[in-house]
Amino acid sequence: MTEIQEQIRLNQRKDNKGWKKWGPYLSERQWGTVREDYSVYGNAWDYVPHDMARSRAFRWGEDGIGGISDNKQHICFALAFWNHKDKIVKERLFGLAGSEGNHGEDVKELYYYLDSTPTHSYMKMLYKYPQNEFPYRQIVEENQRRNRSNPEFEIEQTGIFDKDEYFDIFIEYAKADENDILIKVTAHNRNTKEAILTMLPTLWFRNTWSWGYEAYSKAPMLTGISNTQIEVGHQLLGKYKLYVEGADELLFCENETNMERVFGRPNTSMYVKDGISNYILTGKSETVNPNKIGTKASARYTKKIAGGESSTIRLRFSQNTHNHNAFNDFDEIFSKRIIEADEFYGHVQKDVKSEEMKNIQRQAFAGMMWNKQFYYYNINEWLKGDPKMPFEFKGRAFPRNSTWKHAYMANILSMPDKWEYPWFAAWDLAFHTLTLARIDADFAKRQLAVVLREYYMHPNGQIPAYEWNFSDVNPPVHAWATWKVYEIDKKNNGKGDLAFLEKIFHKLLINFTWWVNQKDEEGNNIFGGGFLGLDNIGVFDRNAQIPGVKLEQADATGWMAMYTLNMLRIACEIAMEKPVYQDMASKFFEHFLHIAAAINKPIKGNDLGLWDEADQFYYDKLHAPNGETIFMKIRSYVGLIPLFAVEVINEEMLSKLPDFKRRLEWVLTNRPDLAALISRWNEPGKGETHLLSLLRGHRMKMVVKRMFDETEFLSDYGIRSLSKAHNDVPYQFNLHGEIMTVKYTPAESDLSIMGGNSNWRGPIWFPINFLLIDSLLKFYHYYGDDFEIEYPTNSGNIMSIKDAALLVAERLVNIFKMKEGKRANTGDFSKFDTDPHFKDLHLFYEYFNGDTGEGLGASHQCGWTGLVADLVQYISE
Repeated sequence: MTEIQEQIRLNQRKDNKGWKKWGPYLSERQWGTVREDYSVYGNAWDYVPHDMARSRAFRWGEDGIGGISDNKQHICFALAFWNHKDKIVKERLFGLAGSEGNHGEDVKELYYYLDSTPTHSYMKMLYKYPQNEFPYRQIVEENQRRNRSNPEFEIEQTGIFDKDEYFDIFIEYAKADENDILIKVTAHNRNTKEAILTMLPTLWFRNTWSWGYEAYSKAPMLTGISNTQIEVGHQLLGKYKLYVEGADELLFCENETNMERVFGRPNTSMYVKDGISNYILTGKSETVNPNKIGTKASARYTKKIAGGESSTIRLRFSQNTHNHNAFNDFDEIFSKRIIEADEFYGHVQKDVKSEEMKNIQRQAFAGMMWNKQFYYYNINEWLKGDPKMPFEFKGRAFPRNSTWKHAYMANILSMPDKWEYPWFAAWDLAFHTLTLARIDADFAKRQLAVVLREYYMHPNGQIPAYEWNFSDVNPPVHAWATWKVYEIDKKNNGKGDLAFLEKIFHKLLINFTWWVNQKDEEGNNIFGGGFLGLDNIGVFDRNAQIPGVKLEQADATGWMAMYTLNMLRIACEIAMEKPVYQDMASKFFEHFLHIAAAINKPIKGNDLGLWDEADQFYYDKLHAPNGETIFMKIRSYVGLIPLFAVEVINEEMLSKLPDFKRRLEWVLTNRPDLAALISRWNEPGKGETHLLSLLRGHRMKMVVKRMFDETEFLSDYGIRSLSKAHNDVPYQFNLHGEIMTVKYTPAESDLSIMGGNSNWRGPIWFPINFLLIDSLLKFYHYYGDDFEIEYPTNSGNIMSIKDAALLVAERLVNIFKMKEGKRANTGDFSKFDTDPHFKDLHLFYEYFNGDTGEGLGASHQCGWTGLVADLVQYISE
């Protein structure tokens, strides 16, 4: 069998060096981020808005359209465009700031990630650029007019694409070798009339010289040669050349802030950051350097493209010398890399039969690859401000992340979405690694390792949550992700990476201890945690400190029970090679028993844990100042999460771990009160297996019965985050005289809890659905076909747990599939489903309408919605 070239490159395993040194590591939005915010009161969105981004040098990263950079983002390349009608050059994607959108921040552009190999040897994306003036003002004003009860106003609703007056701009990269990158940009005029387009492939250095930290004996420099080459000189990266074919002219300025425009102060340079765009718009040459030198440069191509025709430009960025033959082998290399990409994904998708499913999965993989980003954040420096700054720093009244001064982040990370979430988010990243592991296990393992390093994890053991508040609490899913990545890697390679497993296990021990010490206030194995990533799922902000009120959370306790079982399973796997780890397996086994006891049976007096016998469901429990204990009877994901705490241990493995087996049997014999809580431990299941779970057969069936009820959780498109029963009977709670209500809301949030830009009160979220499916498959592994359930509830259809789980997976995948000429996730814009230039393109939304399946929230949240790639695999296998 011929070796797969992309796999050979992956096997070099040089982290983010070698073939991975250059990749799509630019953000799509650096403006409006916490890192660029040097305001006194932490107004990130207002401090550097979209309108100032073109004129202001960024401190911590760079953004661009379809861009690439080296792995530390010293040298950047991206595309800019002008349709000769806009008042600004399109250098970066536009969207609404958090305060502008009626449901928070939101990108308002149409762009699609179409392909990428894991080493980025080949990459392709599509940007749809209107030929008429971009509707910036209309989008802002209409969204400002709407309130939270109205849906978001999207760019397609402006009518800008209705008459096909737009360009489809395909941006492609193919690597000749590790430091030799071919670039092809093809603009298709989708209208019948001729249209003019200026394309500006742009090369620049991230500004590292304006802040007083990084000194260069020789400043980085770009130098133009005729209209054919741009020489690149960088002290750290060395010399490169950008070879340019057929450009109209080369334009140069500096990547430095336009002080006059931004701060009303004189510029220290004549040729500031927005110099090239100002020249393009006005034709006034005084804003670009006539000597063709600078730290930012563009090649200008102005093309009149006939209706239905296209125009292609070619460039080559290389450390090699090519001179007059830079484009001789261009087409040959492109063709070769495309063939290799097809061969690689052909192997990955060998079990996927449907062409439609292959397309969905491959675009999901592409989104995962394109959403890599160089993430740079030195919190100690950021808090203090810089010794030398081009603007006045007045300090911070409310220093964000001030207890994380140890944090120094400068890595390629998998981002949730490089426009709406262009920043580190811990629990999102854990889900990303499962999909990543299917095509690049080494990168997936590196992602899990990096967030647990000493310059990420707090000295107290907490994993940083997300850029806006590292001290917030996300669900502890990293042990689960670690085990899943290990399993995927082992299946694909035939051997498990025990060194990786052991390395992560040690760091997770520290984090586990933090959870036990910080989030189990009473020491009774019932956990809080607050936010836990579920934004507005409760009746009030669960992070709020309400005097005298204590909240015990079914989700936090379920997550921790899951954590103990994940750690137990990892410890058992390592113990097969290193028997000393049997002690750790015993520790987590006993810890799980105590959590199971706490959530399921009396703790003190008549306190019946978090299981409500009347409703046969798990709820959060509130302890009021007057001593009253109240079940918060909201039927939501909170009550389903205890299903995640399930693990199956086979007898063969137990026989190889005698110390663990002996301790386990001693505990079960001498603590019958705890043993009674373990589901069927002494009853071997299919293939001599034992089951550890929070729910015994009856309780599991009761929770699953609700979950599979189409009048409650089960939608045509997956499991809703809140029972639809709350549509007719909202939950109400009296908090100090204020009546608070939770009502089923299938789409965007209609309130402002936790910012209000997401919603866990009805929509479908892929990460929780995926965990539910994964847990049901574990139950099946134990019970086999003998344990039957009704799916959907009250339908009369009786089947195995596995069959039901896979049918839920199919509902989720169906969100993306065409049915009777319509896809659920595209909403009411028929062009997405019928137009040949739209209908095979997929957006991977943050979450989905619980009734219709329409995509909502961030539109490129390939991170956890990228799990659709794994679900396609589940269904296909």
